[in-house]
Amino acid sequence: MTTERLTVSLESGLAAAVSEAAAAKDPSVSLWLADAARSRLVTQGLSDVVADWEAVHGKLTETELAQARSELRH
Repeated sequence: MTTERLTVSLESGLAAAVSEAAAAKDPSVSLWLADAARSRLVTQGLSDVVADWEAVHGKLTETELAQARSELRH
């Protein structure tokens, strides 16, 4: 796998929280941030799919959302 070095700036409190979370879960802040970025990209992709579906079929109802949440928990 090829990697690329990036420089990021975070608010100091957020940087401390990320460092603490990374220390508890991953061997490095870079791995923790990469995992967070992957999760964010998946979430954005799912949001895009839902938006496309709603554009064709109309907004999901609260009942449909509750049912989906229930099914995802099982």
